[in-house]
Amino acid sequence: MDKIRAQEYIADWIETYQNLIFSICCKMTRDYFIAEDLTQETFLSAYRNANSFDGENVKAWLCRIATNKCIDYQRQAARRVTPEDDVELEHIESGSSLPEELIMEKEVIKELRNKCEQLKPPYDEIAILYFCQERKPEEIATMKQKNLKTIQTQIYRARAMLKKLYGKERL
Repeated sequence: MDKIRAQEYIADWIETYQNLIFSICCKMTRDYFIAEDLTQETFLSAYRNANSFDGENVKAWLCRIATNKCIDYQRQAARRVTPEDDVELEHIESGSSLPEELIMEKEVIKELRNKCEQLKPPYDEIAILYFCQERKPEEIATMKQKNLKTIQTQIYRARAMLKKLYGKERL
């Protein structure tokens, strides 16, 4: 992918997924300002690695990058803290995933599903299928026996509604 195409894609990804990525980072770090930095780092990393992206499931790819950025940040923070117990030292040295990280991911997904359920029909069901279950528009159209363009429009409108819901939450 050339740089111009990568810039176009990243601009679209930022517009579409910025709130989701920020909420993941915010939930995992519990710090607004660090979450902002990690959100920027996520999109910067996506831009740098756009050539290696296979083009499938952008949302999952960006969420994974964000999660990894947060995990890296937490590990760096853990290295700066001097453990007082041998148990803490063993846990840090093992490099295993922290249970908090798994819980945070589940919380973000749960919150997204909650927001999707707040939408009016048919947008609620479409949003759950697309954003939570990560189904492709073609799959949803086949499943619902509707026109693909109708499903794409409903996804677009559901996304706009979710942005408003997340925007109200920030204020």
